[in-house]
Amino acid sequence: MSGLGFSHKPVAVPPVNTNYRVIQTPIPVPESVSLLDKLYSTESHSMHGQLPIIWDRAEGYQVYDRWGNKWLDFSSTIFVTNSGHGNRRITDALEKVIRKPLLHTYTFTSPERIEYIEYLVENTPGQFEKAFLLSAGTEATECALKLMRLNGQKEGKEKGGIICFEGNWHGRTLGAQMMGGNLAQKEWIGYLDPNIHHLPFPYPWRLEAQENPRKYFRDHLNKLLAEKRLDPDQDICGIMMETFQGWGAVFYPPEFVQEVESFARESKALLAFDEMQSGFGRTGQLFGYMHYGVMPDLLCCGKGASSSLPLSIVLGSKAVMDLPEIGSMSSTHSANPMVCAAGKANMEAILEDGLMDNSKILGKQFHNKLKKMKSLFPDHLAYIQGRGLLAALIFSDPKGKPLSKLCDRVAELCLQRGLLLVHTGRESIKLAPPLMIDEEALMEGIGVLQNSIEDVIAAS
Repeated sequence: MSGLGFSHKPVAVPPVNTNYRVIQTPIPVPESVSLLDKLYSTESHSMHGQLPIIWDRAEGYQVYDRWGNKWLDFSSTIFVTNSGHGNRRITDALEKVIRKPLLHTYTFTSPERIEYIEYLVENTPGQFEKAFLLSAGTEATECALKLMRLNGQKEGKEKGGIICFEGNWHGRTLGAQMMGGNLAQKEWIGYLDPNIHHLPFPYPWRLEAQENPRKYFRDHLNKLLAEKRLDPDQDICGIMMETFQGWGAVFYPPEFVQEVESFARESKALLAFDEMQSGFGRTGQLFGYMHYGVMPDLLCCGKGASSSLPLSIVLGSKAVMDLPEIGSMSSTHSANPMVCAAGKANMEAILEDGLMDNSKILGKQFHNKLKKMKSLFPDHLAYIQGRGLLAALIFSDPKGKPLSKLCDRVAELCLQRGLLLVHTGRESIKLAPPLMIDEEALMEGIGVLQNSIEDVIAAS
């Protein structure tokens, strides 16, 4: 999330009234300003930085405030509401649990937990035999870190070495931040785990990475092993990869990931994917790693796992998932009946109501339209990244200078016109509409985005 604070000064904007968008007040809404200011005075500013809008309700792919405005949502609340806001399967399932009532069970078992775990394992690839449920994505990646090191100990390794990648993001807790690839974000820690190592990311603008992805990985791996005097057979327990680099939806070349998998097998290290943003149909596949033709050992999921309540998941084989001692990885709020009911209903919607297919089919139209749009702004829009109903627009000038301020203004103008985007605070804007969106709404949103980019560039 950006550290930028958008202005709370209301701006008179042209009214909007379509089937999908309604703007009938100044933005931000004048009546909302005192409420926003009150919140900002009592809440840590680390929670702030997003566009000045107070949500009142959300349905499908639309968000409403209490003053009659309606936005077309291209954020999915940062990749959470894959099956849509207020999906009927989910609300019905939650209502059933609430009416019992049965809201919390700690690690005591509930029918909802039994049913969800069974459905989850039955409907994921065969190597994922067991699951562990948590609340936050960072808990899941921390869990995977522990499992990789426990497995390394079982294999007789001398060190708990973990290989990660530059620019990746794995969460905000200690271990997750150490695995993350941004040094500035972990300065607060005061030290770095000497057994967590980072390799360069094969960005599309790194020509050597694109020309020979396998060699790019091996060259940098061999350099790392030599410089730190590491023996893969003794010193490397696991590899953690974000399925795509989150800030820009940048995917790896498939050959790069395949070479990573080969190294993992050679060194008896576990391969883990962080699927927080990419899981549960977002990219047109159930999980994003499926675009690479590899078989990971561990899968860390969250966000779109429930399309609603806090739920994260680690999936893996029996041999790995049962390494921790009984009770050693439990979490107070994990696997409660509410999240289990939501998780199962969400997955049913994605698999049984055609939402993953919708992501695949509309995703092709989505990216074709975005590629045509890119050609209109050759001096500003450098890359369109993503797959399925996921895209990132990366803005830079012809010399490669990031245009983050332009992104801020585009996001703000889209808000004024009834379109919500993922504001990254960097030189990128991310698009992630709910998977149940229809073609007409999708195209209207892209049109609003295109016009906004055009107007911002013209005014700059």
